[in-house]
Amino acid sequence: MTTARELMSPGADCVQTDQTAADAARIMTEAGVGSLPICGQDDKIKGVVTDRDIVVKVIGKGRDPQAFPAGSLNQEEAVTIGADDDTEDILATMTRHRVRRLPVIDGTRLVGTVAVADVARSLPNATTGELVEALSADH
Repeated sequence: MTTARELMSPGADCVQTDQTAADAARIMTEAGVGSLPICGQDDKIKGVVTDRDIVVKVIGKGRDPQAFPAGSLNQEEAVTIGADDDTEDILATMTRHRVRRLPVIDGTRLVGTVAVADVARSLPNATTGELVEALSADH
């Protein structure tokens, strides 16, 4: 049984609740991802923001991304996976919530991120993981 802890990229990027939507966009761009956990000063995950959230809730409504607080973009409940959950749980959670990346928590602390490509690479056919990774990459 492979766990999220074994598959994850440790030290996930996080936007702080007191940072701005522009900060979130910059962090996403630098990390090459389309979503980020939102963390409080206690390093506990408060939610998740997506690139679509920034476009629809900030830019699309004429708000200033340099001033709009990232903490106001969090979704109702962050979809996460426990560090000791196995690949079956990870895939089920991704499928149920239709997400490609999950913040990994140990207790209440954010410890990493697991992507669908990470899970696919751990399955018997490693080519599946390479394909998923290639399809998910920005060109």
